[in-house]
Amino acid sequence: MNRIKEVLEDQGRSQRWLAERLGKSYNMINSYAQNRHQPRLEILYEIAKMLDVDVKDLIISTKNEMDA
Repeated sequence: MNRIKEVLEDQGRSQRWLAERLGKSYNMINSYAQNRHQPRLEILYEIAKMLDVDVKDLIISTKNEMDA
């Protein structure tokens, strides 16, 4: 799972802004933000660069879930 939606909201940016910057459709970015689809690693790195965050800030750790 990812935190794209939360990071966009924290920065006051819209999904449409990200879609335009990435050259992707709004629907694709929305599916990433809603965790219906996960972006490829290359796209995740591009998103992190555009949002000026570490790629780790866009990922929700599942480590504890896997240990349970």
